[in-house]
Amino acid sequence: MNRRCVVGTATAVASSLFLAVSAHAQGSVTLYGIADTGLLYLSKTLNTTTGGDGGKFVGMQNGGVAPSIFGLTGTEDLGGGLQAIFKLESGIGPSNGGFNNGNGNLFGREAYVGLKGNFGEVKAGLQFSPFFLSAWALDPRLFSEFGSILAIYSNNVSVTGSFNSNAISYTSPVLGGLQGSAMFSFGGVAGNFQSGRQYSARLKYEWGGLTLDAAFYDSNAGGSVVTVPAGNVPFVGRVIGAAYKFGPVTAKASFESFKVEGGPTNNVYGGGVDYFALPQLDLNAGIWYVSDRNDTSSHSLMGAMGATYFLSKRTGLYAQVGVVDNHGKANLGLTPGAAPTSLFAPAGTTTGATIGIMHMF
Repeated sequence: MNRRCVVGTATAVASSLFLAVSAHAQGSVTLYGIADTGLLYLSKTLNTTTGGDGGKFVGMQNGGVAPSIFGLTGTEDLGGGLQAIFKLESGIGPSNGGFNNGNGNLFGREAYVGLKGNFGEVKAGLQFSPFFLSAWALDPRLFSEFGSILAIYSNNVSVTGSFNSNAISYTSPVLGGLQGSAMFSFGGVAGNFQSGRQYSARLKYEWGGLTLDAAFYDSNAGGSVVTVPAGNVPFVGRVIGAAYKFGPVTAKASFESFKVEGGPTNNVYGGGVDYFALPQLDLNAGIWYVSDRNDTSSHSLMGAMGATYFLSKRTGLYAQVGVVDNHGKANLGLTPGAAPTSLFAPAGTTTGATIGIMHMF
């Protein structure tokens, strides 16, 4: 059979399959995303060669409040309350159009397929860990890209625990306000089941305006997946906290622990409030204290506040200010990566501010 016949046959088969799927499928596919960019000022950055002050930074930030992303998500009704689901999500950098806010790949934030029904939800592929989602939910500044627990998370373990490749997860239905989830990520190394292995679990309880949340994470070094930045920092993580919503105000408090293999064991105590002063005006503030149990002279105190004014349901203008004070070997920065050195800050006090615009579609 010549090449033209092979191509023709393959096209015919593909077309038949597409028409068959189209005829039976009852579902939807949605394109969504966020474009967020702004100007960032930092009074100090870390000189990674000397460990001292690398000077001020003024420049663009790819995501000041939210990560800039785009993605596709879809469902198909399979009958009997069962649905097929999928998501493909990419992080982007509006300043240059490149990849950002992900693990370095095209769909480097989430790329999974799964089933959802009365039994709960099962997903397979690249996805957020229950530990990461719990930390996100307990952040009073909603995981802002400036001055939030996200900066502390990234400073400790980079993207480990956020973008988990080769993962299978299960999330239960809500029963009496209680919901659990668990994830296991395979390292993908032949003959070595432990290399790169990651697992996580979460338990959440909601009653009225009160939410209690706790999660666990454990990861091993190695694995077959290569990400940029590195996504296989071996650590054990724990988080527990509570949130209470009353009217337009939500108050949150949490404790987190990052026990990094061969590195620090940082305990993080934090809390803050989020307040919708007007339907179109959101105000929030948070404060965190980070202490290394292995070296108590190494500690940081970070605080930040921000305001977002929504011009519409999709577009908002924001301004944020923050400060971090580092002692000993602590090098916490205010943002997880607007510039090569902005994730870290030298000893002493660093102040920062950002203004920008965010559009959701």
